[in-house]
Amino acid sequence: MDKSLAAVPPPPMSDGRGARNLITDVPGLRVGQATDDRARSGVTVILPDDRAVCAVDVRGGGPGTRETDALAPETLVEAVDAVVLSGGSVYGLAAADGVAAWLGAQGRGYGLVVAPGVPRSPVVPAAILYDLANGGDKGWGLDPPYRGLGIAAAEAAELTFALGSVGAGAGAMAGALKGGTGSASAVTHDGFTVGAVAAANSFGSVIAPGGRAFWAAPYEIGGEFGGVPLGDARAEPDDWGLTKRHPRLGANTTLACVAVDAILTPAQARRVSIMAQDGLARAIRPVHAPYDGDVVFVLATGRRPLGEDPVFTLTRLGALAADCLARAVARGVYEARPWSGTGARGWRDLPAD
Repeated sequence: MDKSLAAVPPPPMSDGRGARNLITDVPGLRVGQATDDRARSGVTVILPDDRAVCAVDVRGGGPGTRETDALAPETLVEAVDAVVLSGGSVYGLAAADGVAAWLGAQGRGYGLVVAPGVPRSPVVPAAILYDLANGGDKGWGLDPPYRGLGIAAAEAAELTFALGSVGAGAGAMAGALKGGTGSASAVTHDGFTVGAVAAANSFGSVIAPGGRAFWAAPYEIGGEFGGVPLGDARAEPDDWGLTKRHPRLGANTTLACVAVDAILTPAQARRVSIMAQDGLARAIRPVHAPYDGDVVFVLATGRRPLGEDPVFTLTRLGALAADCLARAVARGVYEARPWSGTGARGWRDLPAD
């Protein structure tokens, strides 16, 4: 793939969304996905063309992650080579091993010692969600599929990618509905691009009680997830609607990566990740529970300076990141299709108002 194609994205839509309404509207990013339909699981890889500043915010009570400590602003490594979101619970962390090997074979990574015969060290933070109890074939013995899925996802990275029951969200359940992988983007009047990709596997419901309206409906653009307004929907105390009936500790997680094309320091990227978490609160109720392992990464591809008022611009980017993330969660559930013969329901199976 010619990197110049990613450097000059198509013009945005007139409603403020990027041309693809995907995280890859942010210049300098591609996304690859690999799905194992038999195992009902998969991997999503966010792959910058060049090493990118990265930060993370972890809010769930049961997270599963790799290299998130290395993303603190005071640590040595300021940029990463890829971000991996994976199903498979602890087994899914091996997807990042595959991506690291794939990058290393191309000579990409952090060069602590640059000398002949010394391989670079790709920095590949990752997070996993729990999809082990969804009825798929998990009898993999000593050979879980995730390393191979990670390599396949990296090799498949493109500017466009499918949504719904694919990649990291392939085996997900968002509350009582089939979850999935979603994405969304926005372009500001002054040319900044923000995007998000999410794998929704939450304990909480993405739907308001008593109907089929997404909690994220106020942020929807162009009917991208059904165009059903919240109307007079209310959040009564302890009425959570379509949550999972039998929650398990550590068995629910929404994973996300947000990207911006701004030039950010690690500390600034960290602030965007904190603000972006509000997108999960706008899309899922309840969220960040002891049952969940919610993780939000942020990538900054460094194409545009923050300008004359960097604090205000950073604030705008963080607010847009939250909006895009809420939309991405809803789009993932809207596009997901349940497995046949299992009794699982998708959003389209809900009765119309």
